[in-house]
Amino acid sequence: MKFLFDLLPVILFFGAFKWAGAYPQIALHWMQSLPLLGVGVQIEQAPILLATLVVMLSTALQIAWIFYRHGKVDKMLWASLVLVLLFGGMTLVLHDELFIKWKPTALYWLFAAGLSLALALNKNPLGAMLGGQFDLPAQVWSQVNRSWVAFFIFMGALNLIVAFNFSTDTWVNYKLFGGMGLMLVFIVAQAFFLMRFAEVDDAEQSSTSKLPDD
Repeated sequence: MKFLFDLLPVILFFGAFKWAGAYPQIALHWMQSLPLLGVGVQIEQAPILLATLVVMLSTALQIAWIFYRHGKVDKMLWASLVLVLLFGGMTLVLHDELFIKWKPTALYWLFAAGLSLALALNKNPLGAMLGGQFDLPAQVWSQVNRSWVAFFIFMGALNLIVAFNFSTDTWVNYKLFGGMGLMLVFIVAQAFFLMRFAEVDDAEQSSTSKLPDD
């Protein structure tokens, strides 16, 4: 359920875009009714602009709900909110979908930069995030963090390839199914990698516990 909740803004973005594509006249009417932002909107722009407005509002409401329930919000979610408001706002003001297409890349590369900085400072952000669930050697944690840096760089580049070489409809489909699918596959692969070391550690502890007392 948490995974679906985290994906909610992306799902709503996808749904709003598809609905607006099916009913462009209604979407155009809604966008043109917005003060200032709706001036000069063309019917072919209405679907992506409406979807952008929906993802901005849903992300803000999602973070407000998390803060209300838990009293704090993860830094990654704050970063996502700032970027979606920034790039989404420029999309709505300038009526240019290229800005919202850049947002996922900016977020991925921001995460990659953050992890790279942490590594340079000899910190272990992923180890701290996992709350001590895995007791791994420092070099293994370094390998895990570097793999995430590489993955985020790859995802940012792949988003741009899809955004600038395919239709907006294809990019929206990729954003939900392709991007999230790749993320899920990578997380599962990382989980198996970490579990392998956890199993080795458990086996060593079990062997030690069976040694006879002096």
